Amino acid sequence: MPRLVFPTLLGSCALSWHEHGLTRFELPEAGPQPDDVSAAPERIEQLIARVREHLGGRFQDFSDVCFDFKTVPEFNAEVLRATLQVKSGTTRTYGEIARLIGRGPVASRAVGAALGANPWPLLIPCHRIVAADGRMTGFSGPGGIRTKLRLLALEGAELFAD
Repeated sequence: MPRLVFPTLLGSCALSWHEHGLTRFELPEAGPQPDDVSAAPERIEQLIARVREHLGGRFQDFSDVCFDFKTVPEFNAEVLRATLQVKSGTTRTYGEIARLIGRGPVASRAVGAALGANPWPLLIPCHRIVAADGRMTGFSGPGGIRTKLRLLALEGAELFAD
């Protein structure tokens, strides 16, 4: 499956795809791999332009992207689809995502696990999901919680200090 590394204001990102859709997005610092391609189809080039715009402060809604949800378990796909509804500048809790998919708050930890395995961070905005008390909890992307806070601040989300 093709993979393309591209520069952004925050560092190098990467996209992987096949004919059924996007299979992976890597936040900075995505490094080159031997089989990387140097050109992409127009739909991927357009997505790269949108990622650059978003990281440059012109926020994008990526809910129209063709993600290949068949690459993740069904529960994770439900969580990720619900997370796509959380727009720039806002946050939701793990419990709110659980309720959006018809589960009770007891599913909050499972939601967190699904988001921790998100193959499309930023595009499916798992960084916008916080603990019930507003605390910043884990972020599986490079830089961990620091990156999560940086993305939320970039998007203008209201953040509270302890």
